[in-house]
Amino acid sequence: MAAHIQRLCVYCGSAAGHDAVYAKAARELGLAIAQRGMSLVYGGGHVGLMGIVADAALAAGAKVTGVIPTALMDSEVGHTQLTELRVVKDMHERKALMAELADGFVALPGGIGTLEELFEVITWLQLGYHRKPVGLLNTQGFYDDLLRMLNKQRDTGFLKPAHHALLITEADTAALLDRLMAFEMPEGVSVFSRRGASTLGP
Repeated sequence: MAAHIQRLCVYCGSAAGHDAVYAKAARELGLAIAQRGMSLVYGGGHVGLMGIVADAALAAGAKVTGVIPTALMDSEVGHTQLTELRVVKDMHERKALMAELADGFVALPGGIGTLEELFEVITWLQLGYHRKPVGLLNTQGFYDDLLRMLNKQRDTGFLKPAHHALLITEADTAALLDRLMAFEMPEGVSVFSRRGASTLGP
């Protein structure tokens, strides 16, 4: 059964980057989320690409849920104009709640935190802890080097081809969302998925 995405989780930078193309991609994604009748789940910040994607989704009429740790909220990084802002204890609780709330995941350009969130959720998919699509928006080739590294992991035997294929990558927002919506979890990808185990919803 293809993915039914009502709430899309977006991972992205708390900086906007030096090139305006990254902000443009964040705005396009926020708009597209609203146009497709989805809600946005994200890290709750008002700065960088995080704030841009949230503001674009809100302006276009989408519901936006932010999840932010107390320490960051106290530093006045939290976005106070969201549909819902959940303040949690720490980063572990933040990531777990975001994953639980979402029906799918997209990473925009970002830094170390974005990579960490992306790789955690794709690892959970690989292991079968969830069956939700994971996508990478490769704006202007931002993730080309990362994709080459994943190809090398596959080619050298450290990443199974079936697991390599789980990460959906596109440079175009509409194409990425189309593929996320069409995603079906391959059977037998992991021992956990064969047992039907899931701790993060369907």
